Amino acid sequence: MPTKRSQPPPRKPRTDAQRNRQRILEVAKEAFTRYGANTSLDDIAKDAGVGAGTLYRHFGTRDALVEAVYRIEVEKLAEAERELSGKLPPVEALRAWMLLFVDYIETKQIIAPALNTIVEGPSKVYQASRAQVTGAIDALVKRAIESGDIRTDLDPFDLLRALIGVSNVASGPDWPQSARRLVDILISGSRPLE
Repeated sequence: MPTKRSQPPPRKPRTDAQRNRQRILEVAKEAFTRYGANTSLDDIAKDAGVGAGTLYRHFGTRDALVEAVYRIEVEKLAEAERELSGKLPPVEALRAWMLLFVDYIETKQIIAPALNTIVEGPSKVYQASRAQVTGAIDALVKRAIESGDIRTDLDPFDLLRALIGVSNVASGPDWPQSARRLVDILISGSRPLE
């Protein structure tokens, strides 16, 4: 009876390769936010302190890099919900997370046109991110309602709609500051009616 050959476990990436990948992603996020998704990949590699070949080994195309930056931002939002819930009172955790969401919108707005060109289409990327984002804000709002800090009829998605609405009319460089002020207004308006 023939036996199946077992595949050796995949090798863990070298520490320096992991560091290079992380640095590329950090520099790419900053560059995409500052200059747009069409910024030079060679400049990103140079600013990350790696060669262009290293960048392309990690991210074979611009689309792959853009998508990786986007996914990491979404993952950071999801992780932030758990971290903030563990160290801040419920309403402060919600406020802090909403401020992070403004930063996420800023990044997404810059790279969204590039995401729309990904061969598989953005729907898979957006669907996964939507589930993570709504799960995070649902948990934060539920916790704030249970603490009595937020009114019981608050729909978490309404808070997202308000923040997204501000980003959709972003016409000037000061819209992120306006969105951050809106977070405080939304939190104040979400308090229980006296």
